[in-house]
Amino acid sequence: MRMYDIITKKKHGEALSKEEINAFVEGYTGGDIPDYQASALMMAICLQGMTSEETCALTMAMADSGERLDLSAFGTLTVDKHSTGGVGDKTTLIIAPIAASVGCKLAKMSGRGLGHTGGTVDKLESFPGYDSSLSPEDFFRQVSEVGISVIGQSGNFAPADKKLYALRDVTATVDSIPLITASIMSKKLAAGSHSIVLDVKYGSGSFMKKAEDAEALARGMVEIGKSCGRNIAALITNMDTPLGHAIGNSLEVCEAIEVLSGRGPEDLVTVCKELATTMIRLCLEKSETEARALVDNAIKSGEALETLKKWISAQGGDSSYVSSPDKFRKSTIVHKVLAKEDGYVQHINAEACGIASVTLGAGRITKEDKIDHAAGIILYAKPGMKIMAGEPLAELHTDKKESLPEAEKMLLDAVRIGAVKPETLPIIYKVVG
Repeated sequence: MRMYDIITKKKHGEALSKEEINAFVEGYTGGDIPDYQASALMMAICLQGMTSEETCALTMAMADSGERLDLSAFGTLTVDKHSTGGVGDKTTLIIAPIAASVGCKLAKMSGRGLGHTGGTVDKLESFPGYDSSLSPEDFFRQVSEVGISVIGQSGNFAPADKKLYALRDVTATVDSIPLITASIMSKKLAAGSHSIVLDVKYGSGSFMKKAEDAEALARGMVEIGKSCGRNIAALITNMDTPLGHAIGNSLEVCEAIEVLSGRGPEDLVTVCKELATTMIRLCLEKSETEARALVDNAIKSGEALETLKKWISAQGGDSSYVSSPDKFRKSTIVHKVLAKEDGYVQHINAEACGIASVTLGAGRITKEDKIDHAAGIILYAKPGMKIMAGEPLAELHTDKKESLPEAEKMLLDAVRIGAVKPETLPIIYKVVG
């Protein structure tokens, strides 16, 4: 099977066979197919698309390219959640302890932040001592005893995806729904959970800018998950504006603790309750009404908050910070950004806010960059809110005084103010599956 023929076939819009896809994935992962030929095929796929059968074959080949996590000891109680990325997205910190507190098992590998989006592992490492690289034995023991463990991505899981994603990132072929689908689902299948809940974002802070594109991606992933015997559902959620008020690692942890304490911003609470309800519905085979009641009780009773403490403590972190969030280190500079005019907040560009947060020290431009866990942004303004000139739009938290002018300009440019109160879009667009 010649790579030249595979590229030519896809260039002309023809469907590749399972055997051709397997040959490509195996050859590229093993180093027998050069980058320039893989790049050509990625571009052909980006321009010509793939059938659902092709996408499924690519996903399975990528999932089988390395190890698979064996969670069979936990039966059907395992559940995983994946977000396509956003700004202020601290949902795992909230929904994981809720689900674990009612009997679900979450053995989860999460990533670090890169670019304008944050990473769950970075947020968890805001807790002094939190160990994100447990041994397999400690990882499984913690899931068994506490119901949850979240570690950094490790091992040889879906190595084909690692190679292909790095290539796509530099060849302008990231924005292909079949390739995104295969990338996400290959890792989810290799991670081994019986049930999977996807949070597919759309809007300015997401890769998918339109709800229709997010829905197409969600439907493709759900179809593959079901064909592989998984319980799976996807929520399509709005990331046109940052989720909640906090952007930045320990700032977001504090907001997550607020939600688990029965408070917190409405948009964040709504998304988290819906995600947790879906996880419990799939994992424990509950009706939606039963699952929703379990979520509400886990928060109201304090069980979810207690589970967060157990989780952090089991992984070496100082869980006293859950009871006393004021213990988190504060930035040396807290600078208020003031509105320049009267009116209603029309829109807040989530991506621009994420970039401003990175500028303050909360994120990375390259994988080698160190982050400041205390840095970030607290947004006061939300779309639809009336504001007067001179009133605060946000707080900037940083130790880098020199970053303030650039970050403030970015934030002011991100917030659009107008005379007419805008229509507010629902935070949850649709549920698929």
